[in-house]
Amino acid sequence: MDILLWRHAEAEIGEPDEGRALTPKGVRQAQKMAQWLERNLPSRCRILVSPTVRTLQTAQALERKFRICPEIAPGATPEALLAAANWPDGKEPVLLVGHQPSFGQAAALLLCGSTQDWTIRKGNIWWIAQRERDGSSDNYLKAVVAPDLVMK
Repeated sequence: MDILLWRHAEAEIGEPDEGRALTPKGVRQAQKMAQWLERNLPSRCRILVSPTVRTLQTAQALERKFRICPEIAPGATPEALLAAANWPDGKEPVLLVGHQPSFGQAAALLLCGSTQDWTIRKGNIWWIAQRERDGSSDNYLKAVVAPDLVMK
């Protein structure tokens, strides 16, 4: 199974937190990452999105169907993120569009086996995959992609 963690692009500062929209830079970041995803994301990938304005706008740049998932809203635990993704039992890849610090903590849990405060920068995607070797499974970091590295 593959899980992709796409942190929302740059958003305005303000309140309420759930209503913050993307900045013009954030719109460009989301568009660049959506182009990269369109070239690389499996067609059968499930897409789950936090119910905040900034995550919805980030996901909409991809122009694929997605499901709003309250379980990955700000403040979600890493375990809640993985449960929403049906990790590791799911059969299809899943893309989550959400927030820090939950995403960094989930990445650390998947890659190191313990919750740590790792930083996933705005607009970045971390692609973590699971593989079977010698009768056991392990997780590995397949890709980390940042908007400023994606060519149009």
